[in-house]
Amino acid sequence: MSTIPDHSIRIAADRGGTFCDVHASYPDPANPTGPPRELIVKLLSQDPAYPDAPTEGIRRVLEAVTGEKVPRGQPLPINKLASIRLSTTVATNALLERRGEKHALVVTEGFRDVLLIGNQARPKIFDLNIRRPAPLYEEVVEVAERVTLVGFTSDPRAEERGVKFDEDGRVVRGYDGETPAEEIVRGLSGEAVRILRKPDPAVVKPQLQALREKGYTSLAIVFVHSYTYPEHEQLVAEWAGEAGFTHISQSAALLPVIKMVPRGASATADAYLTPVLGAYLNGFFSGFDPALRDTGRVEFMTSAGGLVPATQFSGLRSILSGPAGGVVGYARTSWAGEGEGRDKRAIIGLDVGGTSTDVSRFAGRYELVHESVTAGVGVVGAQLDINTVAAGGGSCLTFARGLFQAGPASAGAVPGPVCYRRGGPLALTDANLVLGRLVPAHFPKIFGPNEDEGPDEAAARAALEKVKEEINADPSTERPYSLDEVAYGFIKVANETMCRPIRALTEARGYATGEHILAPFGGAGGQHACEIARLLGIKTVLVHRYSSVLSAYGLALAERVLERQEPSSAVYGTSETTKELAGRLKRMEDDVRGELKEQGFPPERIKVERLLNMRFDGTDTALMVLGEDVPSSSDALEDFEGAFKRAYKSEFGFLLESKAIVVDDVKVRAIGSSFDDLGENVHDEVRRLRTEGKTASVSKERANGTHSVYFEELGRVPDTPIFLLDSLHPGDEVAGPAIVIDDTQTIVLVPGATALVTSRHLVIEVE
Repeated sequence: MSTIPDHSIRIAADRGGTFCDVHASYPDPANPTGPPRELIVKLLSQDPAYPDAPTEGIRRVLEAVTGEKVPRGQPLPINKLASIRLSTTVATNALLERRGEKHALVVTEGFRDVLLIGNQARPKIFDLNIRRPAPLYEEVVEVAERVTLVGFTSDPRAEERGVKFDEDGRVVRGYDGETPAEEIVRGLSGEAVRILRKPDPAVVKPQLQALREKGYTSLAIVFVHSYTYPEHEQLVAEWAGEAGFTHISQSAALLPVIKMVPRGASATADAYLTPVLGAYLNGFFSGFDPALRDTGRVEFMTSAGGLVPATQFSGLRSILSGPAGGVVGYARTSWAGEGEGRDKRAIIGLDVGGTSTDVSRFAGRYELVHESVTAGVGVVGAQLDINTVAAGGGSCLTFARGLFQAGPASAGAVPGPVCYRRGGPLALTDANLVLGRLVPAHFPKIFGPNEDEGPDEAAARAALEKVKEEINADPSTERPYSLDEVAYGFIKVANETMCRPIRALTEARGYATGEHILAPFGGAGGQHACEIARLLGIKTVLVHRYSSVLSAYGLALAERVLERQEPSSAVYGTSETTKELAGRLKRMEDDVRGELKEQGFPPERIKVERLLNMRFDGTDTALMVLGEDVPSSSDALEDFEGAFKRAYKSEFGFLLESKAIVVDDVKVRAIGSSFDDLGENVHDEVRRLRTEGKTASVSKERANGTHSVYFEELGRVPDTPIFLLDSLHPGDEVAGPAIVIDDTQTIVLVPGATALVTSRHLVIEVE
């Protein structure tokens, strides 16, 4: 009989391209009031033995924790589950592989090609063979509707000539004192909107019905100026619902921003991805007791690094759901924090997965971008600033035109690398295995027909031998290469590829790369970390105990996030606009605080950030900035102007001092914290261990075994010591060359590197 209380198991599952990682925490039956126990499950993301990896992982957790058999193929019981947190790459893969939902675009008449024309950006200006990505939508319907703004943006007499409204929104004075001929209303941004033509149901409804008869069930609606006057989009969406469309993406409801192209692209991306995501969610929930869907216990990670309930998760918010958990994980566990004497170095997150490597930077705040391009599709909305390259454990290794190549093609989870025993192609994991950087005896036994075998080193070696023969037979090869040299050549190519996005996030933005701390994670992060740090001049590497499953662990540490955004047209700095903006921010802040309280967060666990999207008048580049200094009263604002000018100077190198500052959008971001203190900070622990003299070198005699490993500096080291992480204690120092292993990860210490063991990290210093 299980002694685990009901609603006490907390699950966090990250489904990557190759592996699915599950972290579970639950009360210790022997000490219910003490620290919770933790359990890690790692399994392939795709396997014929089960239809859905996260569901299978949760099934294994329930069996391990409760001690009761939970048969495959039956709905899982939910009485023991307190929460399930998930990140998924379903929407990302659908976008990359163009496997989204067939949908139509409904747009203002005359603007059918607006998204095809785009913003005229030419990211590859010298490419002689430009291939523009195809649009996501398959058909366009133009609706005869139109609204326009009264007056013009840069009118120097705008205050004098503009339309005046009373408190109820009625026009009390027309533009330039004239009596308006058309209907004029006040938009959400405060601008005067002239309604030229309303959509005619007698025309639009048959257009929508014709789409339904062609099999369309998803729709994106994008109208001119709907960011400030969304009523026409709402009206057509209502008619579309009556016609039987099951998913309708209104651009103004998703992102009320002025720019029509990114707003429209975001709406089509949502219409393309959300139905696919919905189908995945339906499949996920079908693996559990049907009551799970209504409990509110399932949360998803968004691209911005916050959690939302399953009911609020959409395709647009899920594009970077997969890697976001890892960013939260290393930010929570590796950052030194603010304060006197703290290590001020920023953290570089290096997520080396099976398919790709994701790189990000953390210096006390999550670095976000508000316009981004994924798979050729530009979208607007807060996303973590993550750079991705196609280099990971599954990257295919080939030799072509005299060059070693690692990626961009990937072996994936099925068939996977050669050593996965499924007849896959030669991949980076095979090279690491042949070089001894993976130890078969300590690798998860999840391969073979019965999922109980380790990786096949002999097959990997045979496949690499064939490539070696091809390389040595090539006329461009100056001398014969050994098998180890060939394998390590591919490793070096992959390492350089992984360094590229790190330099883009640091050197290209004015930061010294060597003045950062490297936090590697993902299944292959520990195998490449020391060499990448050395290539970049980074001296310190922080490897968390759960680094191989840090994206899942990050989900367990993540916070619930609510955002509200409204358009604006205010000129910043006048007493009138200050009062207006302060009032809007206060109203929106009260709204999000109230919603989080309804979701069960006490006031002390709620934090609200207030932001303005600002630009210099006459420019079209706005920056979303967080205000500095707490306002003195509800009618006052933070120092947004100072924050904007610093951000603008940092981004562009100059200021337009003579220009007024315009506020395009008003935004609040509420954060509900759901985790307790993580204990002593790793930097404080290192300082304490050294100060108290509790560090000591570990001799080779304490090793749990040896293994033959290849290192560039030394060649083959047949007796490289292997240390099991669980056998090491805080204060132990392990010198390279060595390998540190636990159940889910392998950390390679190169010659000249020294690792200090702390309670939850390996702190590696690289010469």
